[in-house]
Amino acid sequence: MQIYWFKAQAPRRVVALAKHLGIAAEFVEIDLVGGGLKQPTYARLNPNMKAPTLVDGEFVLWESSAIMAHLCIQAGSDMWPAHAPAEQVEVLRWLGWNDCHWSEAVGPFYFEHIIKPSFGFGEPDRAALQSKVDNLHRFARVLDRHLEGREFVACGRLTIADFHLASMATDWRASEMPLADFGNVVRWLDRLQRVPAWADPWPQQRAAA
Repeated sequence: MQIYWFKAQAPRRVVALAKHLGIAAEFVEIDLVGGGLKQPTYARLNPNMKAPTLVDGEFVLWESSAIMAHLCIQAGSDMWPAHAPAEQVEVLRWLGWNDCHWSEAVGPFYFEHIIKPSFGFGEPDRAALQSKVDNLHRFARVLDRHLEGREFVACGRLTIADFHLASMATDWRASEMPLADFGNVVRWLDRLQRVPAWADPWPQQRAAA
């Protein structure tokens, strides 16, 4: 099994999950700056020319949600509740909420403070982020209320929904996301940092693609 990745939020949740589940895989780091996503050999695997991508024998899969479900099924992990339809619905609700609302709310802060310095795109534009605060607060309030009395987002245990929602927000302090007033969100994010594979997700051996 091969997992193609680079240091960004969607690959993070996949490589962290693989590490957490103890899955044996070859982690192939994509040379993003060198145009690795657009190389013909990679584009044939993932026509979106994005990451992550999983190759499992003849089976090729892209989109992090699907890859994470596949890894859980392979490992027999209930982080994706393959045999519990009601729990699948609960997890799917939060995956959809992340993609449609939460990632759009936290994404600008993540981009300005994490992506731009990581890839040499210049200094964070803090002035541009001022107009994004209200939207972040709107959806942080939803998540904060949901997490009242809960340790995890769905199913009363760690699931792929936690890794999804935390993938950009986990760096909220470095990203200067205004989340300090949302105590349940902060508690949840800090608790995830006690999961070793989440706190230190990146593969040690990096074969460049």
